[in-house]
Amino acid sequence: MNGTTLGISEIFHSIQGEGSFAGWPCAFIRLAGCGHGCAGCDTGYAEERGTELEIEEVIRRSLTFQAPLIEITGGEPLLQPAVYPLMTQLCDLHHKLLLETGGFISVEKVDQRVHKIIDLKPPSSGVAEQNHPDNILLALQAAPPHRQTFEFKMVIADNDDYQWATSLLQQHQLTDSFTIMMGVAFGKLDPAELAAWILRDRLRARLQLQLHKYLWEPSRKGV
Repeated sequence: MNGTTLGISEIFHSIQGEGSFAGWPCAFIRLAGCGHGCAGCDTGYAEERGTELEIEEVIRRSLTFQAPLIEITGGEPLLQPAVYPLMTQLCDLHHKLLLETGGFISVEKVDQRVHKIIDLKPPSSGVAEQNHPDNILLALQAAPPHRQTFEFKMVIADNDDYQWATSLLQQHQLTDSFTIMMGVAFGKLDPAELAAWILRDRLRARLQLQLHKYLWEPSRKGV
């Protein structure tokens, strides 16, 4: 891909299933490609090459849904150079834009107007060592108007993941300044158990369920 074309896995209209905007109608732009090999990945089909589209066509298709939100996701969307001008152009059109990234790549070059949902991968993912340290530092160093454009997501599969997560949150005092979304690896941990841990520890984190997996068949694409 070059600076004006993107490999697209799918563009679709659905209910936002995760994060602080869960429940809102949203236009999704799913970019193709990742290669990080997270255990339990639920969008492995996005590893395929996808369809090459010009930035202008991606924008046109996403706007046809007239959704209040647009999210760029993947795969790992930050792997493709053209994602940066895509984000800026969508922001220039005054659209509320979300970016969901696996957290492997620094978000330093992302337009400051974009709301960044950054995964913090726990040990069960098998790739915890690939979490990019700059992303936490960038969030902590952001000026107050831009600090609110960062939120962090943690997907918990077991108690070891939870202990890792709470230690990281405490180390950087992330719950003091940022929205922390904590959910379960689907089918691996009972959400009620995670809820009990959060309540027991008085943890300032928001429990999330993947709404789309409860509304539709869990393996369904385009939702």
